[in-house]
Amino acid sequence: MHLEQTFDVRRPRGEVFDYVTNPDKLAEWQTSKTRVEPLTEGPPRQGSRFREFTKPPRGREFEQVTEFSEFDRPHRLHVHIVEGPYPIDGTWTFEPNDGDSTTVHFVADGKLTGVLRLLGPIAKRLLNRQFAGYHENLRRNVEAA
Repeated sequence: MHLEQTFDVRRPRGEVFDYVTNPDKLAEWQTSKTRVEPLTEGPPRQGSRFREFTKPPRGREFEQVTEFSEFDRPHRLHVHIVEGPYPIDGTWTFEPNDGDSTTVHFVADGKLTGVLRLLGPIAKRLLNRQFAGYHENLRRNVEAA
């Protein structure tokens, strides 16, 4: 499965990057997250790991371990799913735009498993819609700060 999305945030890219990488903010924009537990001490950085608890709409809660396998502030972040039922990695790149605005490019890649694999294109459309909602939350929250 491969998804791509691009959106603008009217804030400097350092602020956008810091918001995306703050585990305390994750459930504010990825609203299916019920809890995030840092597994690595210290501030977020390359190699930081987190246990995320996710409750999708009409689904059962599951947990996964994620890692910041690429952390190049404020340019690029790659989140790798270390363990969990849906191994779909995400990469965000942050480019300066006019003035204090940021263009964010998002790419998700991974192999659908279980029921999602059987649903194929329908699952891809649902995930694309879900990430679009997350990114709208992200944009709105960062711009309001």
